[in-house]
Amino acid sequence: MLVTAPLYSAEEGGSHLSMYIAIVLLFTVVVIAAAITQIGYLQITRMRVKNDLKLFTVLEKAGLYSREQYESLQKNEVAITSFDGLKLCGATIENNPGSKHWMLLAHGYTGSRAVSTQFIDLFTEEGYNVLLIDQRRHGRSEGRYTTYGYYEKHDVQAWVRWITRKYGEDVAIGLHGQSLGGGTVLEYLSIADPQVKLVIADCPYSDLTDLMRHQLTRINKIPSVPFLSWVNARIRRKAGFSLDQVSPIRAVRNSTLPVMFIHGTKDNYVPTRMSIEMFEAKPDPKKLLLIEGAIHANAYHIDPKQYRESVHSFLREHIDQPVRAPQPEAERVSQQEAEAAPAPHSFQLELDGSLETV
Repeated sequence: MLVTAPLYSAEEGGSHLSMYIAIVLLFTVVVIAAAITQIGYLQITRMRVKNDLKLFTVLEKAGLYSREQYESLQKNEVAITSFDGLKLCGATIENNPGSKHWMLLAHGYTGSRAVSTQFIDLFTEEGYNVLLIDQRRHGRSEGRYTTYGYYEKHDVQAWVRWITRKYGEDVAIGLHGQSLGGGTVLEYLSIADPQVKLVIADCPYSDLTDLMRHQLTRINKIPSVPFLSWVNARIRRKAGFSLDQVSPIRAVRNSTLPVMFIHGTKDNYVPTRMSIEMFEAKPDPKKLLLIEGAIHANAYHIDPKQYRESVHSFLREHIDQPVRAPQPEAERVSQQEAEAAPAPHSFQLELDGSLETV
């Protein structure tokens, strides 16, 4: 009888099986790592932008502002071109004709100018005219990537210069930004025009690398090493900037413009410590307002009275008081009632990021 020897011994077969398992495991790890890197890159630079209807619904539920209020305002649509050829869109609210005081409102990530409408009355009642902008890639503005102030600070500069050209060199401009908008207006400090007199940054980040490390490890439970460097490499290759190029705290350290930092004490998306660190790093003049119990982009909703009074005090201290437009008696009564009413703390408003609860 002819006996054929096995092609592989039992020991060799086990070795080949182990090698096969190792290759499958290695391939699985590579696929997962690539997926995490790609998702991280997309979440940071190209997350889906919310439409105005959803944003106004959030504001209406919170009792902050309504679409009907905004649509009833007399406003002018504006479009300019960015330094890199993008169409940027915004709208002016000139409730104080002839006033030389302007406030530019910059919204957060995945929002639009619709989010900024909640702050219109905060400034118009102090005699300011308002420019609401859609940041690049948001709202009606063009753009493919969000760069957290790296390119957006130049967009703010373009808007500031548009105001200056249209309304005169003697305008006094303030900047108010929330979340991404807060980081953007702080980044702008490094190239600020003389017409800009102060900045108000609501829940801003101090450093983009630090922020993304926090969000990877504390929120998404993913180790920052090696994923953060891989995500950064993808961002640099695709979006044309790197995380280390965005650090508002660097701009803050070198600015003598008045800056007001506002943050909720329960903000886990952009940690409260970031505003505290920037406040401590900035030379005078400066102001810090911490709203107890507020989460991200939630401070105005939680304590509108303290927010309003602190912002108005800051404006009056650092910009000469404009002439206020006459206010109808009915509006004054309504405003006083709104300030007296307690904020509905059971409703948690968070307008951008992965922690959105609405």
